[in-house]
Amino acid sequence: MKPRQDGVALVLVLWAITLLAVIAGNFAFSMRGEAQIARNLVSSVKVRALAEAGVQRAWLELMKPPTDSLRWQANGVAHDFSFQEGTIRVVLEDESGKIDLNSASDALLKGLFISVGLSEEASVGLLDAVLDWRDSDTLRRLHGAEAEDYRQAGKNYGPSDAPFETIDELQRVLGVTPELYRKLAPALTVYSRQPGVNTTVASREVLLAIPGVNPAMVDQYLAQRHDMLASDQKPLPFPGVGAFASVSAGVPVYTVRSEAVLPDGTAYVRSAIVRLAQDPRRPVTVLGWDDGEAETKAEKR
Repeated sequence: MKPRQDGVALVLVLWAITLLAVIAGNFAFSMRGEAQIARNLVSSVKVRALAEAGVQRAWLELMKPPTDSLRWQANGVAHDFSFQEGTIRVVLEDESGKIDLNSASDALLKGLFISVGLSEEASVGLLDAVLDWRDSDTLRRLHGAEAEDYRQAGKNYGPSDAPFETIDELQRVLGVTPELYRKLAPALTVYSRQPGVNTTVASREVLLAIPGVNPAMVDQYLAQRHDMLASDQKPLPFPGVGAFASVSAGVPVYTVRSEAVLPDGTAYVRSAIVRLAQDPRRPVTVLGWDDGEAETKAEKR
């Protein structure tokens, strides 16, 4: 009987070893998973901090004297630099180079709608809907939309009958689809408070919205502006701007976009809209603070 008992004991030992191996394997796998989660969490916190550091760097640059030749300009040019373990790309945009949703002329707004692909008829309708949204009365424009139109469209809200507070509010206007909003939003602002645009800092999307211009004119101007910026010259206004020209006036407002990337590929984008003031106790007022989308499309400098 002893050999048989020895065989049973050996089998039990083998089963015990197998069970311990399985437990140890599961424990090791679990620990690897926990370690990976911890590394991901550390990377997430680190890259977020780097992106926010990029925003702070941009504020510092904006507060430098305009006579400082190394001061970053809010012209859409990207500035890349390394910090700690990551790389940061910061882009500054002057809101005066965008079309103000509340103050822009009707012709400029309509030009923007046409430039993104809407027909003449659809552009007129959307323009009237936007004007009905932001005016203080309840009178419906010929092609516009007031409370009853929103109810008939199944909406549980109507126009605010007040100026747009944010660009996001445009998504609530009747006729604005998510796809259309994505096309319009980059060219719009609610902070410039100007009827026209500052073309020396305007994007291609904004310049194409100016009535009477064509893509060839815009691309030629952008190439010239690029060359002037590359040689540290002050760009000239777009020659086709005409009556739609404005220059930055009053208290300047800027959009800061900071994209941080770690060596492991972790990326994060922080966007902020800020107003500068002369008060040394509060030189910067944050008007907007949000996450952004990766892959900056600005030109590297």
